[in-house]
Amino acid sequence: MIKRLLIAIILLNFAFAKAQSEKFTLSGTISEVSNGETMIGVNILIPELSAGTSSNEYGFYSITLPAGTYQVVYSFIGYKNILKEVVLNSDTQINIEMADSDEQLDAIVIKADVERLSTKSPQMSTNALSIETIKKIPVVLGETDIVKSLVLLPGVTNAGEGASGFNVRGGAADQNLVLLDEATLYGSDHLFGFFSVFNPDAIKDLKLYKGGIPARYGGRVSSVLDIYQRDGNKNKLSATGGVGLVASRLLLEGPIEKGKSSFLIGGRSSYAHLFLPLFDIDNVAYFYDLNAKLSFTLNDNNRLYVSSYFGRDVFKVNNLFGNTFGNSFVNARWNHTFNNKWFANTSLIYSDYNYGLELDFVEFEFSSGITNLNAKYDLTHYVNDKTKMRYGINSIYYEFDPGLITPTTATSPINERQLTKKYAWENGVYVDGEFEITDNININAGLRLSTFNRLGQNNINIYENNQPIVFNEDLQIYESVDPIETTNASRGTTLKTFANLEPRFSIAYSLDNNTSFKASYQRINQYIHLISNTNAPTPFDLYAPSGTFIEPQKGDQIAAGFFKNIGNYSLETEVFYKTVDNRLDYIDGADLIANDAVEQILLKGEARAYGLELLFRKNKGKLQGWIAYTLSRSEQRTPGRTPEETGINNGEWYNAAWDKTHDLTITGNYELNNKWSFGANFTLQTGQPITYPNGQYEFDGLFIPTYEARNSSRLPIVHRLDLSATYIPKPDKTKGWQGSWVFSIYNAYNRRNAASISFAQNEDTNRNEATRLSIFGLVPAVTYNFKF
Repeated sequence: MIKRLLIAIILLNFAFAKAQSEKFTLSGTISEVSNGETMIGVNILIPELSAGTSSNEYGFYSITLPAGTYQVVYSFIGYKNILKEVVLNSDTQINIEMADSDEQLDAIVIKADVERLSTKSPQMSTNALSIETIKKIPVVLGETDIVKSLVLLPGVTNAGEGASGFNVRGGAADQNLVLLDEATLYGSDHLFGFFSVFNPDAIKDLKLYKGGIPARYGGRVSSVLDIYQRDGNKNKLSATGGVGLVASRLLLEGPIEKGKSSFLIGGRSSYAHLFLPLFDIDNVAYFYDLNAKLSFTLNDNNRLYVSSYFGRDVFKVNNLFGNTFGNSFVNARWNHTFNNKWFANTSLIYSDYNYGLELDFVEFEFSSGITNLNAKYDLTHYVNDKTKMRYGINSIYYEFDPGLITPTTATSPINERQLTKKYAWENGVYVDGEFEITDNININAGLRLSTFNRLGQNNINIYENNQPIVFNEDLQIYESVDPIETTNASRGTTLKTFANLEPRFSIAYSLDNNTSFKASYQRINQYIHLISNTNAPTPFDLYAPSGTFIEPQKGDQIAAGFFKNIGNYSLETEVFYKTVDNRLDYIDGADLIANDAVEQILLKGEARAYGLELLFRKNKGKLQGWIAYTLSRSEQRTPGRTPEETGINNGEWYNAAWDKTHDLTITGNYELNNKWSFGANFTLQTGQPITYPNGQYEFDGLFIPTYEARNSSRLPIVHRLDLSATYIPKPDKTKGWQGSWVFSIYNAYNRRNAASISFAQNEDTNRNEATRLSIFGLVPAVTYNFKF
């Protein structure tokens, strides 16, 4: 009898242990109840286990847990929390629809777990702003702008007022990978930096990676700006738009088949140029763009998306010259869920960037561009509650068109000429994993193998001793060399191959639920180069592939940080050090216009950047905002190739054109009541580096200036205060026409910040004078936004 009882107890213990060891997977898709839009970054929390996960870029989530009954919390800022009791005795799929609400569940533990997930994550050096936050930030001319909002964060600057692009942690503007629905954009601005190309009404989510960049990204050594467009309303027809002083926008969305498919189409255009003739001004400057997207839910496991963008800028000056430029892309994506642990995304993307210049006074026009076709496949494996793996491959085919020169009149002295087109093929394969090692240690480790093949083309230049540039020791200058021979190679020929391993690693050590230390390392290779002799990207810039004479840029970055949640506040501090090899520089007197042999003007240098970043946020309450401060240094040098050569700036380190030692921004938004809210941001920055003349000499009746060391002086300190007020006449109205007014003042105390300083001789006094150019003084604006 006792023997049988012992056997029964053993069997029961074994069965209980087996039940406890059994694990099952909870998965599903999360969307908004009002429009069916999938939601990115929703927290899925299991308080009993202090475990959780978040939805991916397509709203899918998966987490594996021991068998049992759990209270599962679905939480996202600005949405009503959802609490579900889940009996997990088999693999379970639960799709969730979330609704807007200010209400929160009473369970205090939820708040702690949300914060713990953010501090536990090994991902660092990442900034994410909601579209709602961006729309509350006052900007120039009253137009909501994503890029200008990002420069209010630590480690992100721009090249000055009215300048295109942005700089991240001391990197150049062309070292940023800008993605819109996975498609690469080669220009992120309209009207030379006054507006960004991103229509805020069409954007669902954005994230900027400044460091610790995951292995699924490659091709740029500085940062990744990853932006996703909204899918479109699957439940009802609706519209959103705005009318401003210089531009307006309208976006329409609605179901194709209710609950299963949708469309989205939005357009923007500026029209300030229409008023210029009233002031007898012949200049023209305007932009327009179009966003479109189709979304289809084929079944629970398959979704299809087709998205596109088209944008153009037009700029003309007094019938002397004209300029057009812009991006466009089409992307077809297929999401497939194999089961509750495997999720795949397949994309086929065509994109291009083209730019043209028309010079009426010399009777010719110039057009050039870059196009690519990108096929990519990404696979995510939710192994268990402690491990998530990602695998992927992508292949990009490039065509670089340096330019086509065409006469515009029969009497033009210019002959038609096509500069030599160049071709390349870039490939990448990666594996990336997120691992919870212990309750306190989480890591993200990945490895990417990138290859780049420079393909055959016409007119391949061959130089003596393989040197397209020589150093004239008598004159102490670099000079271009004419080729000794020119050959052709078929497109199927590989002229040069590069292959590089790119390790990525980040780790987080959590002291408690609200405090953690993080560190990261990354290596990235950049095979595409922006050929420009200006400080910021302009439509006159050219892109060139790596090859025989141009090596890929190789960037290494290490970073470490401390992260702390303190009630309604959070503190992020990071230090970083970054180096870039094979950074291009130019010989003195370099001419880029219609240059069919850019290797004759390029020298290979290096760059480095290092700094400290602080971000202190207030995340809840009527008053929200942040204080961001960056102390950094960004430098370049181009030493001589031999002891006899001087290099650039005598081979010494010099400040990069976008270096700003101090960068302080204070951003706040105060909600007075449900009708009125107010925003403000204050910016204080070190002036940009500049090279001043330090003397002159007379030669044959001409005064020739001499200059100090490159970028050894600076423009005056930049500071500015921007203000805004938002008024909602009927805040409780949820149906029909809903409108709001945004009043803004850019540069409220009319600070005349210097965009540049130029030197010239006064014709009346014959004395040299410095002239400061300021782009903006005080700029008031008003915008009316609406939706229905």
